[in-house]
This record gives sequence, C-alpha cells and structure tokens, in this order.
Amino acid sequence: MTTDIFSIKPASLDEKSESLRLEVREFLHVELKERPLREKAKSWSAFDAEFSRKLGRKGWIGMTWPKEYGGHERTAFERYVVVEELLAASAPVAAHWVGDRQTGPLILRYGSQQMKRSVLPRLASAEIFLCVGLSEPGTGSDLASLRTSAVRKGRNWVVNGTKLWTSIAHQAHHMVTLVRTGNDGEKRHNGLSQFLIDMRTPGITVKPVYSMAAEHDFNEVSLVNVEVPHECLIGQEGDGWTQVGAELAFERSGPERYLSSIRLLQEMLDAAPVGSARHAVALGRVVAGYAALRQMSLGIAGMLSQGENPALAAALVKDVGTGIEQQMSEISCDLFDAETASAGSPLREVEKYATLYAPTYSIKGGSREILRGIVARGLELR
Repeated sequence: MTTDIFSIKPASLDEKSESLRLEVREFLHVELKERPLREKAKSWSAFDAEFSRKLGRKGWIGMTWPKEYGGHERTAFERYVVVEELLAASAPVAAHWVGDRQTGPLILRYGSQQMKRSVLPRLASAEIFLCVGLSEPGTGSDLASLRTSAVRKGRNWVVNGTKLWTSIAHQAHHMVTLVRTGNDGEKRHNGLSQFLIDMRTPGITVKPVYSMAAEHDFNEVSLVNVEVPHECLIGQEGDGWTQVGAELAFERSGPERYLSSIRLLQEMLDAAPVGSARHAVALGRVVAGYAALRQMSLGIAGMLSQGENPALAAALVKDVGTGIEQQMSEISCDLFDAETASAGSPLREVEKYATLYAPTYSIKGGSREILRGIVARGLELR
C-alpha cells in the first residue's frame, strides 16, 4: 500500500512573515471595522472589487509572482500569512481570490509570454477578475467526463457546452475553461485543453444559481459557438488534465478550506459560559482540528513553493476541512440553547447563515465523493 504520496513536509513561518501579519492586521482593523456581521459571515465568498484593489495597491495580490508580471517576489509563507489574516477578519476577497490562488499561478506556469504580460499584472492590481469553468451539468466533479468541446476553425477555436457551479462568472472578466479538444476513446483524461475565454465574447450566457442562503455566487455558463483565438490556449493542446491537477492542488489546500466558518467559531467562543467544561471540550476539539489542518495546509504551501505537486495530500486537506466546517452549525445548535444565545444575537445570526450556506462547501473545490475516490486510488484501494 502506497502511503508516502500523502506525506506532507513540515513547515513553519519565519520572522519576516510574522511581522507582516501585524501590518495586515492593522490594515484590516481600519478597513473592516464598519462591516456588517452578516457580510462578515460570508467569509471569502463576499465580493468587493474596491477592497480587492486596495489589497492590490498594498502588494498583497500576486505576492509570489515575478515583478516583471506585476508580482512582488515575496515568499509563499508571506502570502500564507496575508490569506490567514484576510480569512480571520472575514474580509470580502471573492473578486481576486481565484486569480490570486490558482489561475494566476496556472498562467504563470503554462501561459505564453504574451498571456503572462497581458493578464498577470492586471490580476495583481485587481483590474480584472477570473472565474473557473470546470464542472458541468450531469458530470459533477468527475471532470474527465466533461462534454464541452472546442473545435479548431482557422486561427480560432469554436467552443460549445455548459459549465456549472462557476463562482463569480457574472462578475468575472475572463473564464479559465477546461474543454475537450481531442477524442482518445476510452482514455477520458486525454484530449483536454484549457482556454482563457473573454466573458464578453458573443455566445456566452450566464444564469444565476442561488444557494439556500439566497446568495448568488454560483452560476451556469452556456457557450454556444463561442469563437476563441488560438492565442487564448493555455499551455499545450491536450495537456489540460495535467494542468488542472496542478491547479487544483492550490485550490484544495489553502486555509479557506477550513476557515470558511471561522466567524461562527469566533462567535461561539465569545458566547461560551466561563467555566463550562462541556463548552470547553467541544470547542477545544474544533480548535484542535483547526490546528492540525493548519499544519497540513502550511506544509502543502511549502511544497507548492518548491514546485512539487501534492495533489493527493491537498484532496485530503479539503475533505477533512469541509467536514469540520459543515459540523460547525450543528455544534453551535447543540451547545447554545435559548438561555445562552437568544434569537437575534450575533451568534444566532451567524449560525443561521452558516447553516444555510454550509452545503456549498461540498461543491467548491470538488465533492466529497470525488475527493475520497482520489484518496482511495492513492492508497491503492480502488
């Protein structure tokens, strides 16, 4: 049985990174002090273009990228500190999140010089925002079964298909889209390619998909005879599956995979009765789970900074993190009755929102069934 593929190299933050934490914390204290509690409960799903631009001006987007592409050549651990503080403060980061976390690094690694020079500086300044077109109706997170196709037509490609669960597609300027450009019979992972598609291109229709919290974050994106220039191909034709694997390691291992419900935990800690062993034990277990996931996530960040691709370990972090996040509302309901947290209190307000929004955590970054299938294959159990 193979287990070393799940090994995560330990990592720790250096003094320079920790001193940056204080600067970020002071900035967020000023910027977010008037932000309503319900908006804070949205965590990293909240969209605020101007706030993202302020982060861009601070140099906190594209931090690790080369300066020639608008980056700042800082370390992966400095970026990790910024991300942690943004999440802990419930900052509205959805506008730049995808571009900074995964599609920017994807373009940096596989994109042409023209694409890197055109796109990355504008991502780093939050001038443009990106979304990701992966999942499709009827396929869920089984990406290899996708049906969206791209057919060569002179210097262009003609794209037809539908993407689902596409976050901020209604606000993004471009979509990094996985499509089928070839047919290799039963080898479903072959013949896939990625394109950077301008969302203003004729033939693109975006329809909202609302969560139970009545939030419009997800979308369905239809592409009908959408003509995409060949220059918008990311990497090499047919290499899409390999590229997506590297991209998903960034998406699945970050602290947002266990800190999405951090606002509810903070409210529970504030509301917990002093001296209550029951509350201390239950919340202590949650905090201990957070601590373990943080070490795993931090270790993967260090491995990614070294050019490694810990995709299997990242899938494990995402699955375990989602489990903790989705238990948070149940823990809150169990620990705090009407005597300790009345209706309309900050705790109840955040708890209500988290209960309605938590099911979406299973979709973002890959469903639980798919992730556990990946882990099982890594362990040679299937």
